[in-house]
Amino acid sequence: MSKISAFFIAFVMFLSYQANVHAEEQPQPEVISEAACLLDTETNAVLYNKNADVKMYPASLTKIATAIYAIEKGDLDSVAVVSGNAVRQDGTRVYLVEGEQLPLKMLIQGMLINSGNDAAVAIAEHLDGSVEAFSAKINEYLKTKVGVQNTHFMNPSGLHDENHYTTALDMAVITNYAMKNPIFAEIYGTKKLWWEGQSWKTNILTHHAMLKGEFPYSGIIGGKTGYTSQSKQTLATTADNGKIKLTAVVLKSEQKQDKYRDTAVLFDYGFSGYQHSILNRNETFTSEQQEFFPKQDTVITEDLAGTVKKVNDSGLLTIENHNGQLLQSVQLMSKKETEHASVSQLSDGKKKIEKEEQKQGLDAVNSVYGVLIIGAALIIITAGRKFAKKV
Repeated sequence: MSKISAFFIAFVMFLSYQANVHAEEQPQPEVISEAACLLDTETNAVLYNKNADVKMYPASLTKIATAIYAIEKGDLDSVAVVSGNAVRQDGTRVYLVEGEQLPLKMLIQGMLINSGNDAAVAIAEHLDGSVEAFSAKINEYLKTKVGVQNTHFMNPSGLHDENHYTTALDMAVITNYAMKNPIFAEIYGTKKLWWEGQSWKTNILTHHAMLKGEFPYSGIIGGKTGYTSQSKQTLATTADNGKIKLTAVVLKSEQKQDKYRDTAVLFDYGFSGYQHSILNRNETFTSEQQEFFPKQDTVITEDLAGTVKKVNDSGLLTIENHNGQLLQSVQLMSKKETEHASVSQLSDGKKKIEKEEQKQGLDAVNSVYGVLIIGAALIIITAGRKFAKKV
């Protein structure tokens, strides 16, 4: 082997080693906020978590849940009448006037873009008659429809209440659920909107510094801010790099700048380390003596440094990153059950055909009998007429 060939091979091996080291040793994000979670927006794969299941105060991130609940339950063109209770709300407002009438969609825009607490209460009262009734119904909605279990809201705005809480993971799941609705996604991503109310006519602006461009980060497509003295700084943000969408939620930052820095660090980590791939419905996964396969082609999230797929005896496929962290789970179908179901369907189909053939046979016999009876009746009638004439 020539010296040049040996050098070339060594150089290629060195580059390959460097690439592998870089991929495998991607450092975990250093997050200042007390709790944080990074999810794939489309698959709900959990790419990073810090105290993600700890109950925290969300502040105005609550309005993400209120918005999607209102969009799904209400008629966006219906007109709400603003109550005195809505007008008297503390904190950020869109300066509604008691008795003012506005379309539900406009109230959702004022609540989500400008974080109007008065608009949030007007929405709750319009949908369910009172804040108390709204709270009961949205909690049920979040559990049964969205699928979160560690969230309990006492009001539509996020104003502090000891029994008003969520987790970073739940809040990210709620955001991902909401993002599947195009009306929500449009409002959530709005930077500026002309507002023309009874007492206030102005351009309302999102409070989210990354969405506005004040804290530059490429690919931001939506976000919501929050703050109370108890919750401290909270932030939910969604970004898209053209290949994968990510949702980051950070809770309880002391400084406003910290939540934006944490979010940027999380997005850097997610975009550089993860990608989408397809779990093909023709793929087979084996657990002991059983074989399983996906019900359909399924988008999954994979670690660029390596992903491990395992299936248990119940057909639950777990997808882990190279460090053994669970990213997501997918329920598979058993080949035996499918084959049994197919045989049952064929058997049922055969029985159905046999019954149909029997029915057709009986119908044919009945038709013959019918013809014979009609023929006999005609003979009897004809004979009767002849007999009558003779008489």
